[in-house]
Amino acid sequence: MPRFSARWIAVVVLIFVVSGVFFFCEYLIYFPTILKCGIDGRPMDSTLRAMVLSDTHLLGAVGGHWFDKLRREWQMERAFQTALWLLRPEIVFILGDIFDEGKWSSQKDWEDDVRRFHRMFRHTTDTELVVLVGNHDIGFHYEMDWFKLQRFEKVFNATSTRIVTKKGVNFLLVNSVALHGDGCPICQSVERELIKLSRDLNCSLQDNCEGSQLYPPTPPVMLQHYPLYRVSDAGCTGQDAAPPEERHLLFREKYDVLSKEASQRLLQWFKPRLILSGHTHSGCEVLHDNKYPEISVPSFNWRNRNNPSFILASFSAGSYALSKCFLPEESTVIAVYCSAGACLLFLFLAHCLWMKGLLQCFSLCLLGKHKSL
Repeated sequence: MPRFSARWIAVVVLIFVVSGVFFFCEYLIYFPTILKCGIDGRPMDSTLRAMVLSDTHLLGAVGGHWFDKLRREWQMERAFQTALWLLRPEIVFILGDIFDEGKWSSQKDWEDDVRRFHRMFRHTTDTELVVLVGNHDIGFHYEMDWFKLQRFEKVFNATSTRIVTKKGVNFLLVNSVALHGDGCPICQSVERELIKLSRDLNCSLQDNCEGSQLYPPTPPVMLQHYPLYRVSDAGCTGQDAAPPEERHLLFREKYDVLSKEASQRLLQWFKPRLILSGHTHSGCEVLHDNKYPEISVPSFNWRNRNNPSFILASFSAGSYALSKCFLPEESTVIAVYCSAGACLLFLFLAHCLWMKGLLQCFSLCLLGKHKSL
C-alpha cells in the first residue's frame, strides 16, 4: 500500500509541475512582460492609441522546419492576442515582411500563408489592422511585378501607397520597395501617387487649394518597410539594437536602406513629424536633417531575435508619445524549461532512492521474521 501511494503521489506531482511550467511558458509569461509597457500620462479622449510591429516573417512551404514554423507562429499569436487584450489599441500597423516567402510562393501556398496570418492576427472590429508591403511579400525591386503587388493589395483590400486618417492624425503608408528610382512601371506609379498625396497634404496645410482631397492640417506620420538612408547602425543603442559586432557594417542603398535621393525626396515632399520603419530586424533612433525623427522597429518574430518588441504609441493632431514594448526573451523560456526538467530529474532520482531504501527495509523486516520462525 505505501508503495502504491508513493507512486501515485509522484505521478500527481509530475503532472502538476509539467502542466504548470507549460502553462506559464506558453500563456502566462506574456502578461507580466507586456504589462510593463505603457505610455506615461493618462491619454486624452482625442488621442489615438496605436501598436506598431514589423517583420513577422511567417514561414512558407519552402523554408524552415515544421516545428520552427509551429513554434514561431504560436509565439507571435500569443504575444499579439495578449497585447490586444491588455493594451486595447485602436489601430495596429505591421510594417511589411508579413510573409517570409511571398516573393516566390505559389498561389496555393500563398493562400495557406494568408489563412494562417488571419488566424494569428485576428482582432475585433474595435481595432483596425493596417498592413504595409515589404520585400519578402512581393520581392526585392528586381523580383517584384504587378501580379505579386496586386495579389498582396487584394488580400489586404488596400493600395500599397496611401494615407490613412484616424482621429485627425494622418498616416502616410509608403511602398518603399518601389522607390528604386529607375523608372520601372511600378516605381513610376508609386511616385505619381506620392506626388499627388504630397500636393493634397500641402494644400490641406495651407487651406487654400481647390480640387484636391483635403486631410487634417497636420504633418503626417510616415510608415514604410525600408528605413531612410543611413550609413550603418553605429549610432544605435539600447537592448533592441543590433549586436555590437554588426552595428558598424555599412548599409547598402536600395537593399538595406533607401537611397539618399529617395530619402531626401520623401522628406522634402512630406516633412513628416515621425518616420516608422522596419526591415533591419533591430531597433534604432535616427534624426534626419536635425528635425525628422525615425524609429526603426525590430522584428516581432523570435526567429530573428531573442527579444522581439513592438511600439505602443499615442497620437494626437499635434503630438505623440512612444513606448518600446518588449516580449519575453526566448532564452528565458528555455531556461525555465531546463530548470523544470532538472527539478523533475532530481525528484525522480530522489523518489527512486527513497523507494529503494523502503524496499530494503521491507526486505530486512521479512528476513528477520523468517529467521525467527
